Amino acid sequence: MCGIVAYIGNQQAYPIIIEGLRRLEYRGYDSAGIALLNGDLHTYKKKGKVQDLENFIDNKNISGTAGIGHTRWATHGKPDDINAHPHVSGSGDLALVHNGIIENYSQLKEALSELGHKFESETDTEILVHLIEEYQKQDNLPLEKAVQKALKKAIGAYAIVVFDRKDPNKIVGARKSSPLVLGIGADEFFLASDATPIIKFTNKVIYLNDEEIVTVNRNGSYEVVNIDNQVQSPKVQEIDLKIEELEKGGYDHFMLKEIHQQPKTILESMRGRINADQGWVTVGGMQDHISRIKNADRIIFAACGTSWHAAMIGEYLFEDLARIPVEVEYASELRYRNPIIRESDVIIALSQSGETADTLAALELAKKKGALLYGIVNNVGSSIARLTDSGSYIHAGPEIGVASTKAFTSQLVVLTLMALNLGKERGTISESTYRQLLFAMEQIPSKVEQILQQDEKIKYIAGEIKNSQNALYLGRGYNFPIALEGALKLKEISYIHAEGYPAAEMKHGPIALIDMYMPVVVIATNQSAYEKIVSNIQEVKARKGIVIAIVLEGDVEIKKIADFTIEIPETLEPLSPLLSVIPLQLLSYHIAVMRGCNVDQPRNLAKSVTVE
Repeated sequence: MCGIVAYIGNQQAYPIIIEGLRRLEYRGYDSAGIALLNGDLHTYKKKGKVQDLENFIDNKNISGTAGIGHTRWATHGKPDDINAHPHVSGSGDLALVHNGIIENYSQLKEALSELGHKFESETDTEILVHLIEEYQKQDNLPLEKAVQKALKKAIGAYAIVVFDRKDPNKIVGARKSSPLVLGIGADEFFLASDATPIIKFTNKVIYLNDEEIVTVNRNGSYEVVNIDNQVQSPKVQEIDLKIEELEKGGYDHFMLKEIHQQPKTILESMRGRINADQGWVTVGGMQDHISRIKNADRIIFAACGTSWHAAMIGEYLFEDLARIPVEVEYASELRYRNPIIRESDVIIALSQSGETADTLAALELAKKKGALLYGIVNNVGSSIARLTDSGSYIHAGPEIGVASTKAFTSQLVVLTLMALNLGKERGTISESTYRQLLFAMEQIPSKVEQILQQDEKIKYIAGEIKNSQNALYLGRGYNFPIALEGALKLKEISYIHAEGYPAAEMKHGPIALIDMYMPVVVIATNQSAYEKIVSNIQEVKARKGIVIAIVLEGDVEIKKIADFTIEIPETLEPLSPLLSVIPLQLLSYHIAVMRGCNVDQPRNLAKSVTVE
């Protein structure tokens, strides 16, 4: 979950790397560091944000045309200056940055200690740079060969970049289960955890595969080999990413920008996939395998966090519209039990980054069992996109805020279109319902825009409950997963304890918590269970709970009993999550801002969970 950026070329490395670290800070912000080669090796590390590192470096020697940088999300060792990366070898010649976990670090540390190595930090990363140095010394190996040999001994996940003061014209990178991208410029190279630090300088990249090692040279040459030293012929890709997409664009926070982008991103997720006038839906990634998907005995969704909530809504959609049995699994649980997965099953993995470690591991398990693998991801060239047999990009654009917003609604769009596509193929949806859903889908972006215009009202409601210590979110049917998602957003960024429940389950425990200090957010848009939701609200009010209800425009009955109401436009029930989630995103955002929380970089979290 850490961020890596490196440079070698003719420009000064420091400005490139420090800007790259700022762009990667959503991947980790416990500490940051940089190492520069300029005849000597200069390493600067600091606990805290990238800005703290910049302040620390001020007036120090930052010259050099080769450098590596790192922003950390702590795994082994507390966040402090010593545990920050880069880590340096015993001789002081090698510097290394690392994203991942070396699982056998304690055994390696013991063996290296017996050979006389001394360690300063608590990290697994420091062991790795000492191991590389040991193989250099033992066998008189060039850096890339020593890296290759060391990584054969390392068990776990890694993306690393390392360079040697004695060989300043070379940088070596490698990856396994953690992303690493090579950017190719004009007589210069960039290495990074993703494309965001690279796009300003080049749009030509290579996405390294697992157990590949790349050596880049100042003379403009590079070579990619696998861990067994077989030369690879990687494909150079051109990425379509605009630098302005990585800026706040006048908003106070990336999260607020991304919430307000949703009319556009939802439309982008639908573009070319739906035409209500002509009466068709087609999801390109499904077509090559449509026979196998529509005849699947079962579909298994594997996901984590917000993507898991999207998958739960996918279960409602696929079973309702396509009549295929669906199971939704936490990827972290699926991989560690002995699941029954058959060749007739389809595994659909959801991940914004496409790099989620547990989801990748679950896919690897399913692949061994012969299931069809389908990925729904945002990041082009990501590991899940390359591992799966087929898939769909959600086209949400870069999502920088740690709390997912626009990626979630774009996932829902793709899942809805897939369910409609399958329902049509299987003949499980009537023509009239099919057409109604198509027209309703095309109206969703404008209806989201209407909800966003209530921002000031939602901000006022946030001010009324911002000091709460707990909150309860209730929903039914398609909107039960939205209750879970609303609760997750609140606790992620405002640090208020919140739980999501099916509304009918309130009486089976949570009702004991309700008092005059407990805000209860009720998603009351389900026309099929309206009376029951009204009864749930009455039960909360009878215990003096504070009710914030998400209702349909024109609702009269709930307005009479709820403390606060937020209206959303009416739509067909399968599409209602795309609208009901918007006010919950805004509510959590405004509460977090009012509480003085770091909205884009909440404590202890990182955007891309690339470690187990």
